[in-house]
Amino acid sequence: MKAETATNVDVTKKYKEFLYPGVITYYQEPLALVSGKGCRVKDADGREYLDFFGGILTVSVGHCHEKITKAVAEQLKKLQHVSTLYPTQPAADLAERLAGICPGGIKRSFFTNSGTEADETAVLTAQHATGNVEVIALRHSYSGRSAMAMGLTGHSPWRISKAHLPGIKHGHAPYCYRCPFKLTYPSCDLACARDIEELILTETSGRVAAFLAEPILGVGGFVVPPKDYFKVVVDIVRKYGGLFIADEVQTGWGRTGGKWFGIEHFGVAPDIMTSAKGMANGIPIGWTATTDKIAEGLKGLTISTFGGNPVSCAAAHATIDVIESSGLLSGVDAMGALLRGHLLELQDEFPCIGDVRGMGLMVGVELVSDRKTKAPDSKTVMRLFEETRKEGLLIGKGGLYGNVLRISPPMGVTRAEVEEGAKKLRKAFERI
Repeated sequence: MKAETATNVDVTKKYKEFLYPGVITYYQEPLALVSGKGCRVKDADGREYLDFFGGILTVSVGHCHEKITKAVAEQLKKLQHVSTLYPTQPAADLAERLAGICPGGIKRSFFTNSGTEADETAVLTAQHATGNVEVIALRHSYSGRSAMAMGLTGHSPWRISKAHLPGIKHGHAPYCYRCPFKLTYPSCDLACARDIEELILTETSGRVAAFLAEPILGVGGFVVPPKDYFKVVVDIVRKYGGLFIADEVQTGWGRTGGKWFGIEHFGVAPDIMTSAKGMANGIPIGWTATTDKIAEGLKGLTISTFGGNPVSCAAAHATIDVIESSGLLSGVDAMGALLRGHLLELQDEFPCIGDVRGMGLMVGVELVSDRKTKAPDSKTVMRLFEETRKEGLLIGKGGLYGNVLRISPPMGVTRAEVEEGAKKLRKAFERI
């Protein structure tokens, strides 16, 4: 059967027969997507959907964007791959471009294939630079699917490795809606942040290599820390010899609105940054960046076969061009405010919505069975997913309990599309 005539049933049948059974898919009957443009995609049966998840915040500026597609096609005609053993102009130009937009003194780039590799490279860099080994991560966090990344992840459903690496400790997440100390911000005096010091003193050797954290917990349910959280934690970590790694895999490239990187909203400059996903609008790429001094500390042989791939770098360069030329950094603020406004209206109307939170076009909606007890309601999320599919709307989900809607349309989403998405979501809520 030719691929262009395949149906949803045809495609998903092959998935079930030839892919690992552990490869999870959304919906009771998986949805096979075959094409996309802007904020819309079509399935194998020809039905159109408004995409408000963007491949897990990866289609940053829209499906099949003309400028990015053109840049990729032109590079494919010139040079497709050589590995990091040979310098290429796309990698050199991208590294120079990134040095110009990174916060603080971050200048040096190391390119890989994914966020998982980027985080691994960041930890390795910190260990070499500091001479320390132990790493602090956060509960409810997600770092990837390698052995080390699963060890960094503070989210049991994703820690499927049978043997976790030693030397990784997890601090309390700045999850105000479900505060682990049963306190309320700001009277809490940031107990979750200050507890990191006791964690270091009791659970480590007293010297750490790094603190790795997402500015907004992504898979954890779009959990946004208090504005002064990172200032407190980073001061503590540096006091005990560690570096701050900002994991911008989901929060980077304007997703949080107004700034290139999520951490810039919190008044702290990271020592090391990582990213992937939306960096190249869906073309695979991973990125670790740091200062001259810290980069010099990484000794020994290291390469990345696909890191700095000319095609991926060309796509990333074009993506940054689109974000700049289209004014998306400010546009995300406007569209995010509009989206959150609609979601807050839904919260007033539907008791199952316990919390609406987020920044820019990275918005979480936490569903509960009882607002007073905040009991997580993953069953309603599953029902809602089937209803939003019927409405032609694609959204994501997350949270430790699987009870958070993750809504993150491509950053080029229009006002009309935000209004349309909100109406579709309302209809889905009305039916459940």
